[in-house]
Amino acid sequence: MISRDDLELALPGATIGAVAGTLAGGLTLIAGVPVGLAAQSALALSVPLAFFGGLYGVLLGRGVFRPGTFGPIGLYWMAAFPLSRLLQESVAGAGANDGVLTFLLFQAMVSLGFAIGFVFLHERVMPPWLMRRRAGNPRADALFGLYVRHAQVLQTRKGARR
Repeated sequence: MISRDDLELALPGATIGAVAGTLAGGLTLIAGVPVGLAAQSALALSVPLAFFGGLYGVLLGRGVFRPGTFGPIGLYWMAAFPLSRLLQESVAGAGANDGVLTFLLFQAMVSLGFAIGFVFLHERVMPPWLMRRRAGNPRADALFGLYVRHAQVLQTRKGARR
């Protein structure tokens, strides 16, 4: 069951996903799509990206993912991003003209770029958020401890190379 503590951990990832979906949907305006369809497209992508972004934060807090790793997160987004895009296309798109499998495979390739950006933003937004929430949230406190240990390891490695 999802608790209030989990929801607090989900908020940064959900926000990143929602903003990314809104921006991507907004880019359809540049392509000349009518405003109503662009809004529908933005909403149809923002909702699933917000869901998967929030789920990432919950899974991070439960120890499924670790700060500073990319491989498992890349695989996560290789599944989540194509599903999000498929939902967007089914609601507001012109359809996958080359077939669903080709569409999903292409989206899986694109997802790694999205994953890099998502992780980059999440690793910068999450620690300050955890510092604010850790006093009343034991999951946030434990996750903040992981971030601190990760930063210490990186600092030690950097010092050893000098």
